[in-house]
Amino acid sequence: MGRGKVELKRIENPTNRQVTFSKRRNGLLKKAFELSILCDAEVALLIFSPTGKAYQFSSHEMDKTIRRYRNEVGLYQPNNEGVRSMEVWRNEIDELKRTIDNLEATHRHIAGEDLAMLGMKELKQLERQLRIGVERVRSKKRRIISEHINMMKRRQRQMQEENTQLQKKVKLHELEEVGNVNSSSTILGLNACDSFQRFVEQDGAEH
Repeated sequence: MGRGKVELKRIENPTNRQVTFSKRRNGLLKKAFELSILCDAEVALLIFSPTGKAYQFSSHEMDKTIRRYRNEVGLYQPNNEGVRSMEVWRNEIDELKRTIDNLEATHRHIAGEDLAMLGMKELKQLERQLRIGVERVRSKKRRIISEHINMMKRRQRQMQEENTQLQKKVKLHELEEVGNVNSSSTILGLNACDSFQRFVEQDGAEH
């Protein structure tokens, strides 16, 4: 049973589109190489990927083959810098648009949307990416919690040291207060003794 006819239209799924591009690009480069060897043909092939990466094959020097082609078909080299600048900007805009489309499709897939077009291979790849993302989130969460615990421990040690210093100051102040009270009591006792002795001496002199 033969293969069914493939409908030629843009592949919407970015992963499938990239796989198809890689396979067909390699096949096209192989065919160009075989044509140049088997038929002794001068072949030049240029391919630009959707992301703008260039692939090429040339049986001879690429520049010479391109110049020969331009001469054969009567093309001229444009000298208008403005036209070239517009072409460059247009190509860059198209490339950015394709990149944005791919990123938006990937974002929707990660969010669990537009999964109907994905096959088993793409779903497994998406599952692996999500698993890696979840592990990174968990790792970041564990690191933040660990840093917070370490900060709290440092704060606890600091508060304990401050409390110890405060207790030492309180005890020192209490000792100073007790010393002052004892000194006052001693002075009062000595003054009382002196007064009593003078009273006794005065009373004996009168008699």
